[in-house]
Amino acid sequence: MSKGLRTRREIVNTALTMALDVGLEGVTLGTLATELDLSKSGLFAHFRSKEALQLAVVAEAEAWFALTVVRPALALPRGEPRVQGLFEGFLRWVRGEIRAESADERPPALGGNRCIFMALAEEYDDRPGDVRDALVRAQRAWRATIERACRLAVDEGHFRRDVDPTQFAFEFMGVVMTFKHSLKLLEDDDAEPRARVAFGGLLARSRAVA
Repeated sequence: MSKGLRTRREIVNTALTMALDVGLEGVTLGTLATELDLSKSGLFAHFRSKEALQLAVVAEAEAWFALTVVRPALALPRGEPRVQGLFEGFLRWVRGEIRAESADERPPALGGNRCIFMALAEEYDDRPGDVRDALVRAQRAWRATIERACRLAVDEGHFRRDVDPTQFAFEFMGVVMTFKHSLKLLEDDDAEPRARVAFGGLLARSRAVA
């Protein structure tokens, strides 16, 4: 990776970390330059506007999510194993077990105490614009990934033919979001076991009769 690309990556990852504390709107080019000990003109050379930086932050968060949650699941056999892989990947994300592509790269804390996607959803749910649109596309892509995995489970004969992939994805999201809420906000020690029971129930209702 070139020096310019490394600097750009450092800027985006620092903005990601800061956004968890002050919100993405609260991350300015000035405060970011101070945090990274860069000149404003040097930072401006990488991002010509605050919105360009914000869009890069959303894209980077999506890339980390794909690396940690989606890609490992897609390496599993089609069908129920892949569905379970997506679930396990999300649990890792919530626990803050974010993977790096290289040993010298430090992942930002995106899925730990405060998930970046939940933070952005709260900040932009009623704020129209390109950043909200990018966030919506990312979240719709995640749901579509779950739906595709469900359809493949049907095709493989693991799930019943009448399973509705959209409803399955809705309930899948309900389980993992409740897990996140219970673990992080309520500090419920039983959050993960209960999430596994709930997800197991969803799988049991979806499985084809032997």
